[in-house]
Amino acid sequence: MKVKVMYFARYRELLGLDSERLEGSFAVLDDVRQALVAKGGDYAVLAEQNLMCARNEELCKLDEALEEGDEIAFFPPVTGG
Repeated sequence: MKVKVMYFARYRELLGLDSERLEGSFAVLDDVRQALVAKGGDYAVLAEQNLMCARNEELCKLDEALEEGDEIAFFPPVTGG
């Protein structure tokens, strides 16, 4: 399965990437996250507990099922006052 992964805010800055395409056996969004974390280095930031994610521009949870060609986004939690 091929998916497009987009990074926002601090994740984009840290990784130096706006997006990338991944190919693998991904059933749920967390499978993509785990594959990225396994790359090591700065990708370890994606192991954060409060990470937010979206599938095809809809906020979702890490157990969201994936389909071929999905667009996935990872971004840090938003805080406000």
